Amino acid sequence: MNILILGSGGREHTFAYKISQSKRCTKLFVAPGNAGTAAIATNVSLNVTNFEAVKNCVVDNTIEMVVVGPEDPLVQGIANYFAETPELKDVMLIGPSKRGALLEGSKERAKEFMMQHNIPTAAYESFTAKSLDAGKLFLENLNPPYVLKADGLAAGKGVLILNDLAEAKQELENMLTHSKFGEASSKVVIEEFLDGIELSVFVLTDGKNYKVLPTAKDYKRIGEGDTGLNTGGMGAISPVPFADEVLMKKIEDRIVKPTVNGLAKESIDYKGFVFIGLIKVNNEPYVIEYNVRMGDPETEVVLPRIKTDLIDLFEATYHQKLNDISIEIDERAATTVMLVSGGYPEAYEKGKEILGLELVEGSTVFHAGTKSENGKILTNGGRVLAVTSLDADFKKALKKSYQNIEKLSFDRMQYRTDIGFDL
Repeated sequence: MNILILGSGGREHTFAYKISQSKRCTKLFVAPGNAGTAAIATNVSLNVTNFEAVKNCVVDNTIEMVVVGPEDPLVQGIANYFAETPELKDVMLIGPSKRGALLEGSKERAKEFMMQHNIPTAAYESFTAKSLDAGKLFLENLNPPYVLKADGLAAGKGVLILNDLAEAKQELENMLTHSKFGEASSKVVIEEFLDGIELSVFVLTDGKNYKVLPTAKDYKRIGEGDTGLNTGGMGAISPVPFADEVLMKKIEDRIVKPTVNGLAKESIDYKGFVFIGLIKVNNEPYVIEYNVRMGDPETEVVLPRIKTDLIDLFEATYHQKLNDISIEIDERAATTVMLVSGGYPEAYEKGKEILGLELVEGSTVFHAGTKSENGKILTNGGRVLAVTSLDADFKKALKKSYQNIEKLSFDRMQYRTDIGFDL
């Protein structure tokens, strides 16, 4: 089978790594890919939201399956485009329809969906520039800290958590009237703050049936002890040690089942991943957000633990036969640590040579922001590499990752030395 993966990050390299190991994979393409995917697949230079270009790539290379990595093409309706285009309608596309993708594309829609299907989440209200004064009044009725979320896609950076009421009112104004997050913050969801510990649960669903994948916990902030600015993620571990059977049963019964049933009730065409961002408050799970694709860097710890052939899983998903397949999970723990460019998540430089990749032993290095040039591997993004290791427990796995990180270098390389510190 010829397969195309859309995207260019660590998530997509991890998909490529797993799919390339399948006996069923004839040829593998990644668009646009990175230096890591180039070593195991054919990179195709195209923009993943240019559906015409994607179509040409699929037709020219007789692609039978397309795995969509990032959220943008999903929110823009790539699944609908495939379903409505005669040459593409038989291609197995893994990702939800445009309506399904609204669960990530609009924070307000996600909240309405949760309320509709009795899924536990924080109390909230939505505001626009016209209702700015009402938004400020709503803030006055909440206890700090105040949570402000841009309604649209803001590359994981559209959430503010503030302790000061005056600052919260000012930031609400910045978001709504000064486009702090561009079009994404033309509407803002304000919600009550939930105090607890976060985790992510990943579900693969065909719209009727589902499989719960390994849990993961990522570390978003740039600084040690989870301080400083939010990033796309500085590291992750799987499984989450505190996600015991009791908590997982609550999550499945109160959140996963109602979510999948809700999709079915609303006749939403959904064949892909649901990433459920959760918080545990006094042993009770609440949903913070939905994403409609795998997370990054969580993919780098979740997929390495899945032993089942991904092509088999995806084919069953596409044909709504997920209930006919069993999923085998590696019992070992997985950890990943992100190496990032100096200055990230603010201004950073690209084009720095990466040294030591050939010295890594016992870990897998997934490329996030890299490119090949004249036989050298160079940095090409804020998050550059993810060093993933498996071992009996997450502490042993982390030790492996950190030992291998010492062999790697590029100018102004940065990483957190405390992944898993709160466990």
